[in-house]
This record gives sequence, structure tokens and C-alpha cells, in this order.
Amino acid sequence: MDRGILSTIYCRLSDPAMPEAEVRNHLQDFYKNSPFVRILPEGQFPNVLNVRGSNYCDIGVKADQRTGNLILVSVIDNLVKGASGQAVQNMNLMYGMPETMALEAAALYP
Repeated sequence: MDRGILSTIYCRLSDPAMPEAEVRNHLQDFYKNSPFVRILPEGQFPNVLNVRGSNYCDIGVKADQRTGNLILVSVIDNLVKGASGQAVQNMNLMYGMPETMALEAAALYP
């Protein structure tokens, strides 16, 4: 791994019996207007390789009914999404341009 950040977040479900599909639906609804956030399908977890050179944040979800814990795994390319890509995204919004302008093509180095 030469670039990227992978975060694993653990938290308690407010309802330990909440199905994983419902958690995923809540996340998809929350991020529906966020063009660079992708909630992965059931059973899939993100890999920094899949966001390398991009402004995307991929999120994987696992609800563990046995422990009542929710496990979220997220990845970003910190050389793009971490600062520069976020700055371009904010500038686009400030100047009334499409939020995704100049951010959909992957620029790689290294």
C-alpha cells in the first residue's frame, strides 16, 4: 500500500437486532446526494486500491447481531480526497459549478 487511509469504526447499534440491510439503506439514504461516497453491497469491504487517485470514499458495512456492534470500514486516497480533492470540490460549490467538475478522472502519481 503506497497511499491511502483505511479506517475501521466500531459502534453499538441502538437496536442490536437491526438488520444489516436496514443499516446499509440508512447510509445510502444519508449519502444519496454525496457523489463521491459509495456504500458497498452486502459482503463487500473497501480496498484503498479501488479509490487510488480518486476523490471517492468507499464504505463497507457489517452489523453483528451477536454482539450488537456495527462495523464500518472506509477508505480514501488521502493525497486526493484528503485535502486537494476536497478543496476543488468546495471551490466548485462556492462558484456554482458542478460539484464533481475536474474530480471524476483519476490523476495518479505515484
